[in-house]
Amino acid sequence: MNVTTTFHGNVRNDIAVAKAAGYGGIELQSPKLYRYLDAGFTAESLLPELEGIEVTGLGAVLDIEREGDARDEFLAEVERMADLAVVLGAPIVQLCTGPVDWNVVKDFRAGRLTADDPRYRGTVGRSEDEAIDVLAGNVREAAAIAADRGLDLYLEPLAWSNVNRCAQALEIVERAGRPNVGIALDTWHFWTVGDTLDEVAALPRELIKAVHLSDGFDLDRANDVPQQDVHRNVVIGGGAIPLQEWVDVIKTTGYDGWWVSEMFSDRANEHEFLEVATTMRGLLDLLVA
Repeated sequence: MNVTTTFHGNVRNDIAVAKAAGYGGIELQSPKLYRYLDAGFTAESLLPELEGIEVTGLGAVLDIEREGDARDEFLAEVERMADLAVVLGAPIVQLCTGPVDWNVVKDFRAGRLTADDPRYRGTVGRSEDEAIDVLAGNVREAAAIAADRGLDLYLEPLAWSNVNRCAQALEIVERAGRPNVGIALDTWHFWTVGDTLDEVAALPRELIKAVHLSDGFDLDRANDVPQQDVHRNVVIGGGAIPLQEWVDVIKTTGYDGWWVSEMFSDRANEHEFLEVATTMRGLLDLLVA
């Protein structure tokens, strides 16, 4: 269970719900985890709560193409999350391309993003080759930090980012040249940008570090900037993605890792946590069985 499934919960509540709903693992995420730590609690204090469930991964370090002084901040965040992963027993840390704010991308495409706009833009507007080179360099350094702690990394290109395709993720992994780097195969990001089932079937099994099962609405891929609050605002199974087809093709790669429920539904978020988590667990069982 990714903790987006119980969106408005806190870390302890999420762990308790995941266990009660029968999940074998939980994928913890930084907004809730950092909030817990910033309130004065320690990561070690969660260990009794985690008995009986595995922390399958920890995420996410965002805007990973940061440069200059911001690159040092990025690497410091990787160190922080990697250290937390060691304490919590998570084998892997998630990295996401940026900018996280899809409105920046919308404004760029519409010609409204001025040179003096203070919002983070990552590598938006730069060539694909240059953007991938920047990302590969940062991922390489992050992978060294992770490897020092016995951890892997999984890369997740965000659908609205200028670096958002499966082929681009594979290129980043190749240029980074580190054996502990793979990808998170997120059905919403892949399907939304137009990555195909043939591309999925061709993925090397060892590079798929986790599968995020997530749904979304259809969109005009040539003109729309994907927005999580619009195009992903649906209960898993209620959108346009043929999830069973995706699961079946992913299985052909030989993948045998974690299948993770990830959901950004405003309506689901207003229901009782355990009801939502249990329903999503049942859906996972049906899809993956």
